[in-house]
Amino acid sequence: MSPLPPPDAPDLPGASAAKRLQIIEGAARIFAAHGYEGASMSQIAREAGVSKGTLYNYFDSKAALFTAFVRRSACEKLPLLFETIGEKRTPEETLIGIASAMIRLTTSPLSLMLNRIVVSEAATFPVLAETFWQVGPQRAIAVFADWLAARTNEGVLNVPDPVLAAELFYALCQTRITARKRLQLPVAAEAEDIARIARAITRVFLNTFDAGKGPPVPEPAATP
Repeated sequence: MSPLPPPDAPDLPGASAAKRLQIIEGAARIFAAHGYEGASMSQIAREAGVSKGTLYNYFDSKAALFTAFVRRSACEKLPLLFETIGEKRTPEETLIGIASAMIRLTTSPLSLMLNRIVVSEAATFPVLAETFWQVGPQRAIAVFADWLAARTNEGVLNVPDPVLAAELFYALCQTRITARKRLQLPVAAEAEDIARIARAITRVFLNTFDAGKGPPVPEPAATP
């Protein structure tokens, strides 16, 4: 199974690791308030309670600091998506668990803030979007695709293209609750609402990829 994001920095002595985390947490608050372009290293230094010189000792640019912030967020949050993988559950139970966790993750204040920043700055700072994609969605897709491939090899599911199927599943997870939250529209998002959407997503997915549906449909040949 593909690994989740590795630690976002080499091992540091206790005091240095704590200082680095202090800076990242200060940066998170500034990014949330001002976006990426509107944030300055001076603001971040003040918010984190460090000198500008100390800040640059840890991060040589705002891009490096944002990257560390995104990587740390991914390291903390992505494992929550896959708590049901590896447990003795049916594929349906596992999928419902992943879908529920995905909805909770994508509607969390942190994820909504990151999505807002990345989308708004993507044209001007494409490296931000690439960083976010690599350590977040791409990692999650890889882990889930490995699980789908393993279940297909066992004959439990019928997934001819696990990566595409993983992308489709995660797209379904953005139905209704996440889509409306990102637009700051009112939407019912209590536990029972999330569970209902997760069950619907799972039914749609299994209706397409259940092993009992027949042999895998081959992908169309690429156009020369």
